[in-house]
Amino acid sequence: MKNKNNLSCCCVLLHFFSCLLLPALVFSHVHGNPANDIVDIINKNRTDQKLPLLNDSPGLGCMALQYVELCKGNCTDNNVVNCKPPEDDFTEVFAPNCGVELPTFGTITGLIVGCQRKYLEPSLAFSQVLIKDKKSLSSLTNKSHTEIGVGLVGVHKGPFFWCVLFSNGKVNSTFVLENRGEGIKQKKGCYSGSNTPCSGGQKNGVPFFVFFFICYVFILLFKLL
Repeated sequence: MKNKNNLSCCCVLLHFFSCLLLPALVFSHVHGNPANDIVDIINKNRTDQKLPLLNDSPGLGCMALQYVELCKGNCTDNNVVNCKPPEDDFTEVFAPNCGVELPTFGTITGLIVGCQRKYLEPSLAFSQVLIKDKKSLSSLTNKSHTEIGVGLVGVHKGPFFWCVLFSNGKVNSTFVLENRGEGIKQKKGCYSGSNTPCSGGQKNGVPFFVFFFICYVFILLFKLL
């Protein structure tokens, strides 16, 4: 009788923890690369205004990540990025770091940068950090844009930085990555157009959460049985 009761308790516990872990695992999967989510949000806003979709360019995305990687730490108390790298950095630093083939380097037609003291979900980052004034809204709705790239990175116990780059280049002809970006070693943050999940780009306690509860369940089961 005691074993039956113990088994019943175990089933209840397993069901309870499964209900807790499933949403967490789904969350970690869906939000693997928030830079891609921001591209989707921007494209939806453009189509709502009857503007053409922008091509998600990994080359632009990687350079956007390079931009905020260079500027990280320069976030004012008013959440303004106090950093403006020289234009030559795009061709002399960002493009080479990303493996962008220089003959394919196109024209950058727009730039939006923003920072926040804490990580924000893509929809909030879009509305509260990236598109918060007339200048950024004008850049979003510019009809000359054809391509887009988004990069984001966070500083340990510090602010998060977002960058959006636009171009009027031809799809798959500008900002082409050598070997399709296979040589890029992404250590921090994330960029759009890539299947690589964020690395330090967003605070995510899901792996620890999962590990902790799995250990906890096994300890309880061991005691009950």
